[in-house]
Amino acid sequence: MLIAEHISHTYPNGVEALRQFSLQLSAGQFMAIVGPSGCGKSTLLRVLAGLLRPTSGKVWLAGEPVTQPSPRIGMMFQDAALLPWRTVAQNIRLPLELGWRGNAHFSVEELIQLVGLRGFEHAYPRELSGGMAQRVSLARALITRPPVLLLDEPFGALDAMTRENLTAALEGILRATQTTAVMVTHSIAEAVFLADQVVVSSPRPGRPLGIVRVTLPRPRHWGMESWPEFGHLVGQVRALLAQPLVEPARVN
Repeated sequence: MLIAEHISHTYPNGVEALRQFSLQLSAGQFMAIVGPSGCGKSTLLRVLAGLLRPTSGKVWLAGEPVTQPSPRIGMMFQDAALLPWRTVAQNIRLPLELGWRGNAHFSVEELIQLVGLRGFEHAYPRELSGGMAQRVSLARALITRPPVLLLDEPFGALDAMTRENLTAALEGILRATQTTAVMVTHSIAEAVFLADQVVVSSPRPGRPLGIVRVTLPRPRHWGMESWPEFGHLVGQVRALLAQPLVEPARVN
């Protein structure tokens, strides 16, 4: 579904964010990327979304090159970025009003039900909690029914309880919509909870140090965090983060 081939990117100020970063993701899979701050994770997402042209390398979506933003790739940021003068329903509908329509799309009503905001259709952002605002942001990202969703630390600013609740909700929503997803996060536990595979990035310039495959059954719940298997997977990710730099690895 999504392939990134040897992505490198150096900013005009000379900062090399990524070096030979490759990944491959099958339809319906969830990939989490973890690594130290400043290692180019957000840069990689922007390249995958077609928002940033890499210095070298290519991105492919279902066999077609990604060179510009597309309704086939949704993106969710840490900041919900809702328009304060629009209601919940109007914020969710915005991509459709801008002409971002694919062959099929969800209805606003479907998504409000899916993200658990029924009864808040006519509320304004100032009337929402942080977690509710992020649910609106998620619904807006899904309205065009994109086959791929990119998530840039979407729950990082939330309190621990809200973050766990939304993470569990996200896991169910993506299963229900059969969406392929790539998420960057600083939380190893969150990565293991959500992902089918966790890619560990080196410090800047970011490049893959290795991959941890997650075989926990779905649907998942946070009670699994006490399972020995969960702890073992977290330990594998930590070990990769702590290892000395090696030659870039291809992620398949």
